[in-house]
Amino acid sequence: MNKSSFRIAAACLASLAAFAAVPAHAGKTLDGIKSRGQVVCGVNTGLAGFSAADSNGKWSGLDVDICRAVAAAVLGDGEKVKYVPLNAQQRFTALQSGEVDVLSRNTTFSLTRDASLGLHQTAVTYYDGQGFMVPTKSKIKSAKQLKGQTVCVQSGTTTEKNLTDYSKAHNLGIKPVVFEKVEAATGAYFAGRCIAYTTDASGLASVRNKEAKDPAEHLILPELISKEPLGPMVRRGDDEWFAIVKWVVYGLIEAEEYGVTQANLQQMKSSTDPVVQRILGTTEDTGKLLGLDRDWLARAIKTTGNYGEIFERNVGPKSALALPRGLNNQWNKDGLMYAFPIR
Repeated sequence: MNKSSFRIAAACLASLAAFAAVPAHAGKTLDGIKSRGQVVCGVNTGLAGFSAADSNGKWSGLDVDICRAVAAAVLGDGEKVKYVPLNAQQRFTALQSGEVDVLSRNTTFSLTRDASLGLHQTAVTYYDGQGFMVPTKSKIKSAKQLKGQTVCVQSGTTTEKNLTDYSKAHNLGIKPVVFEKVEAATGAYFAGRCIAYTTDASGLASVRNKEAKDPAEHLILPELISKEPLGPMVRRGDDEWFAIVKWVVYGLIEAEEYGVTQANLQQMKSSTDPVVQRILGTTEDTGKLLGLDRDWLARAIKTTGNYGEIFERNVGPKSALALPRGLNNQWNKDGLMYAFPIR
C-alpha cells in the first residue's frame, strides 16, 4: 500500500469511528412526543387481553403494555400515554396521517402492508394464526366440515382474505357474512346468523371469554389456517422512532431470556453478566444510540415487567384468556421469541 492509499484508508477508518460514537438524533416523532409529553398509541376498540378499557376508562392488555413500555423508555413514565381506539378500517389511516405515533393493535405483518402503506413493521409481539369458533351443539369438530356453511368475518382484515383463500384451496364453498365492525360480526355469530366466526385464535379466545353467555357452549376448532405475526407499526420516514419502538420490544424479550424481571431489576443491577449489564445500562450506554438516556430499558422493564410477565398477566394460562405460551415462548424453550441482541 502506498502512502496515499494508506492516508485514505486511515481517514476512512477515523470517519467510521467518529460516526459510530455519535449519539442518534432524537427524530421528529420523538421530538413531538417530548413536546406534548405523551405517546399517542392506536389500539383496538376493545379486545380483552390485548387492548380494552374498563368501566373507569383504564386501558390494559398486551398491546397496551407495549405502549406503556415505550412511554417509560422515552418519557420516563409509562402512564404518559394517550390511547386512541381504532377499528380495522381506521387503523392505518390514523397512523399514516400522524393521528397516532404508534399502532399497537393486534395487526398482522404482511408483505402488502410493509411495502405499500408507507408504514414500518417493527417487531413481533404475538405469533398467532387464524381459526374458527363454532357452537358446541353444531357437532362440528374440524374446519373441513364447514363446507357450504356461513361464516361471520370482519371486513378490511387479513382474516377476510384468508377465509376466501382457505375455502377456495379446499373447495369448501364457504359463504362469508361480512361486517365492518367486529362487534357486529360477533353479535351476528352469537345470534345464530352464522354457523362459525373466524378471526385470529387469540381473538376467538377473547371473544368467547368476554361475550359468550357460557364459554363452554362454543368450541375453537383445532386448525389454524394462516400465519398471523402481530406487532406494533410506525410511519416510514423516521428511522430513529422506528428503532426505538423495535428495540423496546426486543429489550423486553431479551430481559425475559436473561431473567431480569420487574421484581428483581434493582438486585440485577449488581449482576456481573455482561448482557444483563447492557440491558440495565450499568456498563454501557445503549440509550445514546437511540437518542435516549442509559436507563431507557430498565424503566420499561420496571413499568411492565419483561415480555414473559406481560404475556402471563394479560393472556397466559392464569389469565382469563388462558392461552398457552406455545409459539410465543422463548426460542430456547421451543418458541419463536428471539430477540436481536442488546449490544
